[in-house]
Amino acid sequence: MHKPTYELLEDGTFYGEIPECQGVWANAATLEACREDLQDALEGWIILGLRLGQTLPLLDGEVT
Repeated sequence: MHKPTYELLEDGTFYGEIPECQGVWANAATLEACREDLQDALEGWIILGLRLGQTLPLLDGEVT
């Protein structure tokens, strides 16, 4: 996955986001669940962007 950032929140859950992709974030009880949810969010974000004809950003030299 491209450049995700993760943070352990005060309530013990994990928050993750991909800063280059506005609105792509996840929150889950475990880091692994957060990673999986973030992957799902990214996939949905890409599909929606394609359906709407939006230009997707380059991440690590690849079009997402």
